[in-house]
Parts: sequence; structure tokens; C-alpha cells
Amino acid sequence: MVTDNSWKATTGPIVFSDIYNGETYDAQMELTGWASNRYDDSSWGKTSVLNHSKELLVAPMGAPVKAIEEIVPLKIITTPKGEIVYDLGQNMVGWVRLKVRGKKGDEVIIKFAEVLDKDGNFYTDNLRAAKVTNNYILKGGSDETYEPRFTFHGFRFVKLEGFPGTPKLENITGIVIHSDMKPTGEFSCSEPLINQLQHNIQWGQKGNFLDVPTDCPQRDERLGWTGDAQVFSPTAAFNFDVSAFYTKWSKDITADQLSNGRLPHVIPDVLNGDGGSTAWADAALVVPWNTYLAYGDKRILEVQYPSMKAWVEFMHGRAGDDNLWTGDAHFGDWLAFATNRSDYTGATTEKDLIATAYYSYSSGLLAKIAKILGKNDDAAKYTSLSDNIKKAFVNEFVAPSGRLVSHTQTAYLLAVAFDLLPADLVSKSAAYLAEDVNKFKHLTTGFVGTPLLCKTLSAQGYDELAFMLLNRKEYPSWLYPVTQGATTIWERWDGQKPDGTFQDVGMNSFNHYAYGAIGEWLYTYVAGIKIDEENPGYKHFFLAPHPGGGLTNANATFKSIHGEINSAWKIEGGNMVYEVSVPSNTTATVILPSASIDKVSVNAAALKDDKSKGAQQVGKTVKLNLGSGKYAFSYAITQ
Repeated sequence: MVTDNSWKATTGPIVFSDIYNGETYDAQMELTGWASNRYDDSSWGKTSVLNHSKELLVAPMGAPVKAIEEIVPLKIITTPKGEIVYDLGQNMVGWVRLKVRGKKGDEVIIKFAEVLDKDGNFYTDNLRAAKVTNNYILKGGSDETYEPRFTFHGFRFVKLEGFPGTPKLENITGIVIHSDMKPTGEFSCSEPLINQLQHNIQWGQKGNFLDVPTDCPQRDERLGWTGDAQVFSPTAAFNFDVSAFYTKWSKDITADQLSNGRLPHVIPDVLNGDGGSTAWADAALVVPWNTYLAYGDKRILEVQYPSMKAWVEFMHGRAGDDNLWTGDAHFGDWLAFATNRSDYTGATTEKDLIATAYYSYSSGLLAKIAKILGKNDDAAKYTSLSDNIKKAFVNEFVAPSGRLVSHTQTAYLLAVAFDLLPADLVSKSAAYLAEDVNKFKHLTTGFVGTPLLCKTLSAQGYDELAFMLLNRKEYPSWLYPVTQGATTIWERWDGQKPDGTFQDVGMNSFNHYAYGAIGEWLYTYVAGIKIDEENPGYKHFFLAPHPGGGLTNANATFKSIHGEINSAWKIEGGNMVYEVSVPSNTTATVILPSASIDKVSVNAAALKDDKSKGAQQVGKTVKLNLGSGKYAFSYAITQ
């Protein structure tokens, strides 16, 4: 079938449609039989052929967006203002299916909101200019069903106006849409609030993975912000199979990258080339790298390599010979903790420090990728560049004591996690980080620092602080929104305040997945399923759980490309029971915490008698190697 100027066109019942403002559907204007071969189209208008270049077309490889599941409303509320509002119980993305019977010309107005205000009324101020409204005009005479075709909304609550008769629960159904990614990971533990956090992370991902990784699904934005996607990508690859999703979006990055290597802030670029922010544009390297680690397919590295190199060279050009990227505009540690206290103005991390840190990190990452692809000259070049940037970073931003010019959690996290410090300063800077966390008893990080927080504390031996942050229920924390009834991740730590009032309406999404990056630590550290960079795609992996924070059990499953991996531990009466599964054609290195080799049993037999697993005592842990199979370890915990 060729589309040419012999085609005809006309309008139909969809008289208005827009992703921000919604859709108007006039059922009175439906065309009967228009798809049949005997339909009279003599009144239809002519078409013309658009002369447009096809060179920019890229074959789509992503999972298609589909209607995935349906949600039945929990209840119907009559608000203090007398409005009829449905509560679906879950902040979701999609639309509602309306079932209605009435007279010809009756109009039902459907509006959407994420939250109710403190008085229990329908709240839409945070949607900004987006009208988020569907209008359905009845043809009358029988039962009618309506679903929009070209719009979507982010919502938990639905308001009906003009409904003929008395609305009932069965009159609407929530239709959940997202890219058709297969679920691959689950995490649960003994703390219900953390389980709800995991639920919120997964629903935040579902709601914002609609062909591109959007920042939010409800207001007049819904853009593919690169920074959000970058920090969340390891967690995303645990929860769902994002191989096709990220492969497709990475090609979008290449398509919109400027000729000088600069990356727009959002992909696809609807902001006309505005970009070049550190930590945001670095998605060009970080997202393909994390996709490679999760699935072991280096083709994404091969395809994206020119884009990666172009971005690093752009940074190189901006930094110059002194290897310090300074003076340019960046988002910085977006939405970091702020306060009105006169003696503490907030956790402001110098943007030049962040930019130089990411410049080194991405240069080093490019060197790793070049080595994997056999580009040895590039590997040597960018290794040297990264090392030189580290020296410049230390000279510019680090005192001999290990203290940074920006004395913030995020600054220390970048310095330690990105390996920017000489060996003798790592523990000193980590101590400053721990001191700051201990002083505030809460996080002060924004989009840049938060993904690194718990895993860096844990890696540096500050497990208790990491678990303290996880378990904290007051603002600012991951669990504070959960205590406020959140069913997705919020954009701000205090989107809704304890008194029921809201943050600034200019930027206050209740479905914004970036802070859900804590999920990576839950899977890799608490439950203990960790990728081996030398054997990507879980051909070999680590199983190293870390009980703590008062948790008595944790269970994670992950469906790798080789099969399901399971890591489940529980503590009962001073004994550790740890059950694992290793898929066929893979191997795992297991590290049992607080264990003595002579007290460990595996599948009811003494581990010390089993020489095949190469078990050895390493400090307070027992390290061993496993082939495929299911194993149950049991031992008395050593102090």
C-alpha cells in the first residue's frame, strides 16, 4: 500500500486531541462503514504529499507501548466541594474506560489528578498549564463505551462532571499503559514500608517508560530528561527487561546529538538543542554501559561508541588543557536538600566540581568501553585523560586532609564513588561523608548524589548509616512519601508536607522516578545480587547479602538472560538461612556474611567437607564458588 496523493481524508468524532490537554470525542460524528470497500467517500477531501527527507529515520527497536493491565476503582468519593471523584488506589499512567448511557448530546467531562488536597478536594495545581481533560459527547440510545486514542494521563483520582444518572464503580476502569517490558525483578523484605517503596519504584518506572524515559507523566512536560534516565538505569534493568527500550532510546540520543558532540537535555530534543549539562548528557555513556552489563551484548557499545566519544570530546573541548570543566551552566545536584535555617543555607555542591567529576568518570568509562571493543589506542588515550582529570580535580577541589571545597554529601560521594582520590585520601573523605550524614541524621542529596549515597556508605564500611537513611521515615527520606500514602516516587522529598500542604506548584510531580535509584542498592547490597563487570549478562555474578537495619529477611529474584537468579536470606534466633539459585550455564561467587566456615552447612551437609566449592574464610565472611543449581546455607551468625 503506497501513501500518495490518491488518498483522501476527512474528520471524524475525535474533534480535539493532545497529550497534555486531553481529548474531545463527539460520538454523534462517528462515521459508519468508512472502512468498507463500498463506502461513499465522495465528500472527503484531497491530500498532498509532504516532501521531507527520509535520512533521519531510524528503525524502531523498542518495545511497543501497550495497554498492559486494568485497575478497578476502590471507591467513589464525594469531596467537600460536592465533586464526584473515583479513587483508583494507585497513581498510574494511561486513561480510563468510560461506560455510560444517556441522551444524545449529553457530555461527560473526565478530569484527572494525582492527589487530593488536605481538605480532601480534587487537586490539579501541580499539572500547571495542562488541562488533562477528556470530553465525551454521547450519541444516545444505548450503552456506550469510550477510551481515548491519542492522549494519556498520570493520575490516581478521576472526577466526573455531567454524568447522566448516578455514577457507579463499574462506570470507569483504569487502563494502565507503558512500554511492553517484561518484569524481571522483585525485592521484598521484613519491613512493609520498604516493600511499598519497592512497589513505588516499579510503578514509577512503568508510568514513565513510554517509548522514552520521561521525567513525569502528568503535567505539561513529560520529556525524556537524560539525567533522570542516567541515574536510574541500573535499577531499571533489575525491575524490567529494558534491553530493547534502552537500545532504541540510545539511538534517539545519537539522532539528536549535535555535530559538536553536545547532548540536548531531553531526548527526543524538543527544546531545540538546549543541552550540555554534566550528569545529564553523560547518559550517552552510562545508559549503554549499564545495558551492556545487564545483558552482556556489546552491540549497543559498538553502535553508540561514536556518540559516546563525541560527548567526551565535547567535554574535553570545554575543559581545555587544565582538565577542569568550569564556568558552564549545569543543573548541578538538582533538588538537593534545602532549608530556611539562617545558619545553614542548604546542601549546595559546586557545579564545577560535579562537572569535572563526571568528565573524569565518563572519560574512564569510555576507556573501558574502548578496550572491550578492541580500540586499544582510544583505551590508552582516555585512560590517560581520566587520570589527568583526577589530578586536576584533587588539586582544585580537595584539601590535603581529604576535605572538599564543597563540604556536602554529594561532593564526597562523587569523589569516592568515581575513584577521583589518591588511595591515602579515600578513607579520609569517606569519613567526612559519614560525619555529615551522622550530623544531619538524613540525606541532603539531589538527583546527582542520591543514587550513590547508600552504596558508597556501604562500600566504605558505614553500613549502619546507610540502613539508617533507608529506614528513616521523616522528611527528607525515601520512606517519608510512603508514610504519606505515596504509591509512586515523588519528584521532591517533600512534595506533600506533613500538614497536608504541597510544595511549589511550578515543579511538584508525584510520579518522578529518579529517587527510585535506591532500588539498585536494595537488589545488589541488601539482597546481594551483583553483576560481575568482567562477565556481563550474569554469566558469572556475585551473591553477597548484607543483613542490617533491623531487617530479619530479604528476598530478591532476577530473571537474567540465562534464567532466574534468587537470593533470599532470613535470620531466626541467631541463625542465618540463605537460599540461592544459580541458572544453567552460569557460575556465582557467594560471600556469606558473619560466618565461620566450620559452622556452615549447605543443603544439609557440612560445607567444610565439600572441597568442590573452594570455600575459604575471608575475615568474618566465607567465600565459595557455585555452579548452577539451588542451594540452602545455614549457620550460626558469628559476631
